[in-house]
Amino acid sequence: MVCLDPGPGFRYTFPMMKFYEYSKCSTCRNAKKFLDRNSVKYQAIPIVERPPTRAELKRMLGHLGDFKKLFNTSGELYRELKISDRLKAGMTESEALELLSRNGKLIKRPFLLFDKGGTVGFKEDVWKKLPL
Repeated sequence: MVCLDPGPGFRYTFPMMKFYEYSKCSTCRNAKKFLDRNSVKYQAIPIVERPPTRAELKRMLGHLGDFKKLFNTSGELYRELKISDRLKAGMTESEALELLSRNGKLIKRPFLLFDKGGTVGFKEDVWKKLPL
């Protein structure tokens, strides 16, 4: 393996934290206030108009473990599409990721992805422990 020294003055910057939100969601607004209060830099992305990519969902799955945790189970669209029944019938991870990548309202929010991890939902005591 070869490691090249980029030289003096070079500074590596990590990709900015991605904060997927739904503007009408009070939980998202509370999470955003938490990030702002703690001077955390992030890129706010509207989850409905620009849902996370399949690759981002897969990356989040690495932090959550179970793809079922990615779903917004209290959402109207979740009920309309009978996702619970589809999961019980054996929906695969691949099918779930494809569906989620096309339907931001199906994703549990807020959806926070950063270089050292990721999480969905907002509980302040949990977020205080994140390596932000």
